[in-house]
Order: sequence, then structure tokens, then C-alpha cells
Amino acid sequence: MTEPREDRIVAEGVHKAFGENEVLKGVSFSVAQGSATAIIGPSGSGKTTLLRALNALDVPDAGVIRVGEVEIDFSKPVGKDELRRYRAQSGFVFQSHNLFPHKTVLQNVTEGPIVVQKQPKEQADADAVELLEQVGLAEKRDQYPFQLSGGQQQRVGIARALALKPKVVLFDEPTSALDPELVGEVLSVIKDLAVEGWTLVVVTHEIQFARQVSDQVLFTDRGVILEKGPPAEVIGNPKEERTRQFLDRILNPL
Repeated sequence: MTEPREDRIVAEGVHKAFGENEVLKGVSFSVAQGSATAIIGPSGSGKTTLLRALNALDVPDAGVIRVGEVEIDFSKPVGKDELRRYRAQSGFVFQSHNLFPHKTVLQNVTEGPIVVQKQPKEQADADAVELLEQVGLAEKRDQYPFQLSGGQQQRVGIARALALKPKVVLFDEPTSALDPELVGEVLSVIKDLAVEGWTLVVVTHEIQFARQVSDQVLFTDRGVILEKGPPAEVIGNPKEERTRQFLDRILNPL
């Protein structure tokens, strides 16, 4: 009998509003260690805000979230040191790369380990080269972001997130800013990370990717998780009419 996997993320009753707009309305879910979770849903459903709450890029108004080894009750005041420890549990891959334009590929990947984690430069450089090999970009180490394609820039962003050795890697629609022919190279890297046992949470509109790679799919709509479960259920045989409507529109656009 397989031992149950420890949860790397546990979220309970998470709320977030921007002014009068309540974006998250008491969201609860968990993510098992070494699993991949895909968050899907229509624009404005709260999926990116939910992801950003897991890294406190958007600090929740209420709710309890544990990421890795740090748990925070956001209904109480949260100190800067506590937030720093919480954010250190996860790596974040943005839609639009967010690389430092004046730094080389290698320097972009080593910035976090050297500046945040105070790693010796030699160690950070060696680890970064390994990660760049993993994402197929070791030969680009001395180039600058403007010399790379969008897909290559996103792969550097993934290496940068991994360099911090996070407990969880969070991806915010990592292919949405890419030309269609570059999408595959980024999704391939994420698939490899899932196979290697990284704990991943991916906000995505790539439904076939979610079906193939994820262990769990969360369908969000109007600030709540309307449906969650294995992709064979949520995508293959959804229970909710709203989920069926969304998937039909995405998978059968004509």
C-alpha cells in the first residue's frame, strides 16, 4: 500500500478583495507533495489572484494558508519576517518573464541564491549552469534577455524559480505571452518537472496540457472553486454545468 503524500499546500477559507470587488470568496484546497495541480477557469474567475495569494504577492484578507513549512493566518496582522519566510517556500514564474534586462541569463538565475539566500557565488553559478542545462539553455548563459526568444526567456524564468530550491513552484499562465510555436517548448519543461517530482501549481488555459500533466484540476468561477478532482473527472466528466460550458467553449471554439 502506497504511503499518502504529505500536503505541500493547505489553504482554508481564503478571501481577497480589491476595493468592492471580492475576488476570492472562502477558497479551500490542498496540494500533495510531488503532485501537479492545474487551475483553470474563465478570465476574472480569481485563478491568478489565488496563485498570487500562495506567494503573498497579493496578501489575502482572511484565511489560513500553509505552504511548505510556513503557515499564516491572514485574518491577523502578519509581520515582514513571517511574510519573507512564507514567500521563500515557493518559486514564482510570471506570465511575462520579468527577467532583469541588464543581467545575463546566468546572472538572472543566480540573483536570488546570492542576494536572498547568501550563497557563495561559485556554488550559485554551478547550480545555475545545471538548471540551465535542465531547461536546454546552458549555451545561452552569457547572453542577455533581449537576445532570447520569448520561449527561451520563459525557460530562464523557470530556472530562476528553481534556483531557490522552493518547496512549491507556481506558474501564472506561463505560455499566455508566447507565440503559438513557442508554447510547446515551455510546456515540455514543465512536464519534465512534474515527472521529476516537483510540486507544481499551474494557472493555465492549455486544457490538454492540464489533462496530460496534472494530478488535480481546480475549476474556478466567480471567486470560488466550483469543481476539483483528477483531470479525468473535472475535464473528462465534469459534474457542474458551468464547468461543462467553459470546457465546451475552450475545446470546441467553432
